[in-house]
Amino acid sequence: MEAEGRENHSGYMIRKEKETGSVLKAGKKIIFLDIDGTLVSAMAPPSALAASAVRAARANGHKVFLCTGRNMPIIGDDILSIGFDGVIASAGSHVEAEGRVLLDSLLEEETIQECLDVFHAQGMFCRIETPDGIYTDPQMEKLLLMTHPGPENSELIRMQKEIEAGILIQPYEKYPKKGAYKICFTSKSLEAVERSRELLGERFDYAVHAYADSSSCYNGEIIPKENGKERGMEMVCGYYGARMEDTVAFGDSMNDYGMMKAAGMGVAMGNACEELKRIADAVCGSVWEDGVYYALRGMKLA
Repeated sequence: MEAEGRENHSGYMIRKEKETGSVLKAGKKIIFLDIDGTLVSAMAPPSALAASAVRAARANGHKVFLCTGRNMPIIGDDILSIGFDGVIASAGSHVEAEGRVLLDSLLEEETIQECLDVFHAQGMFCRIETPDGIYTDPQMEKLLLMTHPGPENSELIRMQKEIEAGILIQPYEKYPKKGAYKICFTSKSLEAVERSRELLGERFDYAVHAYADSSSCYNGEIIPKENGKERGMEMVCGYYGARMEDTVAFGDSMNDYGMMKAAGMGVAMGNACEELKRIADAVCGSVWEDGVYYALRGMKLA
């Protein structure tokens, strides 16, 4: 299949397929599901009800996409085996529909190193996510293991569970320095996060995840303003000749904020952070209560 590559003004390499998919049938929806804290809880396998809801929605003619901050290597087979029409990964930097790559956008290594310099100067620790794997500062794992996140911080819980599960996360010294999709950060100080935002905020959206007043660890990620989950949704809609009004999105954390605002129907999980609940069109049950299943059934999509 012929594809075209181009480099935009920020130095991202973008690959977009020239072909489009089948037209979305009238009355059908494109459903976008975050993974952690939405489809699954704390790196657990998807529940039977969640899996059945996805399959039923697809059987009813709707399209269902994963829309996650995870990079492709850590979306497990237990999730993919449910069956989806595509995936938006790395918080919007990688987009696939029906097995076709619509976007694969890597930050140039020069930009990665500039961001790392900013974070490290503030005493922050980083996690670099690439097409092949994940690389972290060694101090980040130590900080994660001594932290006690609240249930609304699904991203921090996931990173802790990855360590417990032995998922291969390599030290920064093995990072091949060939560009990456995104950078996640942890910090002992919220002030350090804000100082880094002053230097990087013009080029990146900051998703700072939920924290308590007594937090000893603040975590988040930077998302290129040109990308984001909502940009991936727009690409998928273009692929099917659909409108954003035809979309339904489920999420729980701050990297779902743009997706939730852009969707025709934004549904926050019952365990979602309060900022997300405030802008959502609806709030469903929590991930532990199979909120996605009951919401899709209630909307007569599954």
